[in-house]
Amino acid sequence: QVQLVESGGGLVQAGGSLRLSCAASRSIFSIYTVGWYRQGPGKQRDLVATITTGGVTNYADSVKGRFTISRDNAKNTVYLQMNSLKPEDTGVYFCYTRPYNNGWYDAWGQGTQVTVSS
Repeated sequence: QVQLVESGGGLVQAGGSLRLSCAASRSIFSIYTVGWYRQGPGKQRDLVATITTGGVTNYADSVKGRFTISRDNAKNTVYLQMNSLKPEDTGVYFCYTRPYNNGWYDAWGQGTQVTVSS
């Protein structure tokens, strides 16, 4: 099964930027839609952004105009560029995809913590 590893999280002041990366153990991002989710303290895990194999992107209303999802198939990596960060963006960010290998399965990374201070 594919392994996903997120990186790039950290502590940043409100208004700052971070770029998250999600690296896959094999070449799958050219085949499947990939999403970034986040889970704030005491909250459920919510969808932040997705990118299809054709490069079509979709964003949660709360991050539109501030976040950008992109994909580098040659590096098996998906990125989430986060600008104009707000304290409410704080949470653990997870990368997700749903590959097929003798059946569909959910592939999640371990998450990377993003903390935005006011």
